[in-house]
Amino acid sequence: MGKTLPELADYIKQSQKVVTEIAHNELMLLAEAADVVKLLVFLRDDQECQFTELMDICGADYPERAKRFDVVYNLLSIKLNQRVRVKVQADAETPVPSVSGLFHSAGWFERETWDMYGVLFAGNNDLRRIITDYGFDGHPLRKDFPLTGYVELRYDEEQKKVVYSPVKLTQAYRTFDFLSPWEGAKYALPETAKKTG
Repeated sequence: MGKTLPELADYIKQSQKVVTEIAHNELMLLAEAADVVKLLVFLRDDQECQFTELMDICGADYPERAKRFDVVYNLLSIKLNQRVRVKVQADAETPVPSVSGLFHSAGWFERETWDMYGVLFAGNNDLRRIITDYGFDGHPLRKDFPLTGYVELRYDEEQKKVVYSPVKLTQAYRTFDFLSPWEGAKYALPETAKKTG
């Protein structure tokens, strides 16, 4: 039988520089980007952890922060039937160390994170577009990416080929108040919005 989540969190904190959080029956480790390779090697190779499966690397964008991106690594220990989530913060200019040498699946996950958010990974020599088209401009999951993109793709009947045309944007960029809809707005709603009947 493996350790409970609080026991596992305490065990990891004894040898790694992390901040631990347990929420919704899940363990999350917050680490510095420079320490992520050492941490993932420990989580993979330590007999008390055995997180041998990298299930996903994904991102999240918080443009109001100096380090606007969270890079999130989701790991699974099949032997102990436990999961752990590792988060590191990154900015658009400073590369995060690649873990493609530790996990075979990491190369494609890092490509996807770069394609969608623009997060660079030092040591990954194959950061090409993987979801968007090779000529695509920008990173579509950034919160400041225009709703309609920069170009549209269409088939031109006269030229008998697919062409790209600039998009005329009526709304330049999305604007967000960064409030969670579950926590409620910090401002008073107009009287008309309060009526439910």
